[in-house]
Amino acid sequence: MSFPQPFRGIIPPMITPLNPDFSLDEKSLELLIEHMISGGVHGLFILGTTGEFASLSSSVKKRLIELTCKKVDQRIPVLVGISDCSFLESLNLAASAKEAGADILVATNPFYMNIGQEELVFYFSKLADEVELSLYLYNMPSHTGINIDLETVKALVEHPNIIGIKDSSGDQKYFESLCDTFREYPEFTVLVGPEEILVETMNMGGHGGVSGGANLFPSLYVKLFEATEYQDKERIKVLNETVQFLSKNLYSHGSYKSNYLKGLKASLSFEGLCQGVLAMPLSAFNETEIADLKEKYVAVKEAVSKSI
Repeated sequence: MSFPQPFRGIIPPMITPLNPDFSLDEKSLELLIEHMISGGVHGLFILGTTGEFASLSSSVKKRLIELTCKKVDQRIPVLVGISDCSFLESLNLAASAKEAGADILVATNPFYMNIGQEELVFYFSKLADEVELSLYLYNMPSHTGINIDLETVKALVEHPNIIGIKDSSGDQKYFESLCDTFREYPEFTVLVGPEEILVETMNMGGHGGVSGGANLFPSLYVKLFEATEYQDKERIKVLNETVQFLSKNLYSHGSYKSNYLKGLKASLSFEGLCQGVLAMPLSAFNETEIADLKEKYVAVKEAVSKSI
């Protein structure tokens, strides 16, 4: 399907619903996709950090791509993460995405290896040469150990197949530099990862957010995006306060480094949208932690219903 350039809106980084044996929970996948589309999201991004891409088997990834594209059925664009330490595995995922009918590919830099900025330019250029679908860069330095520097992005934007970037660095100065630089490229999409700074980054010129909480409350994030587009300051204040409240309560529960994913998947399980299973090496909250989270979730759900 055709999609707008730049691509504006809320594009949830979809969780990957799993069975206890780490196979794909296909029933939950269908429910989750319908839940987000009915909430008005503008696209879906699978196999990102929130989708636990680095922990999934290649067979689960392929099945996820195939079923997601089939269920979405071109109602909204599907973005597929093809990040991998192996260049050939990334190409295999890209081919699966093309075959299934996906719209855009998303790739972060290979992790574990020490890579310089010149090598990043070479790597992403080669990847963009080889794949058939258009490509978004994905900057996630907290997980890859390497930032995609501004000069690197400027070099890569000259490639006709690289058409956007998702920045999850949380560095607002870096994001502002991206927006300032790419005003000269009006079709180049600049999206933010952390939902806590969605409003600030859109006011800088960003085009929207890849917001994890939109798995759970899609209409909340869509309405915040719309309010920011129209600069409805009263609505922005109410909706953004709710997003911050959600983040504080659901993503900061417990003392694990994986609190965000544990909290998001557990909250989705309260709504029957997944089983709350995380791929190894991560694991779900224990029963006591889940009971405590449920109390917070009730308060968050109430706040969301009042704000929207």
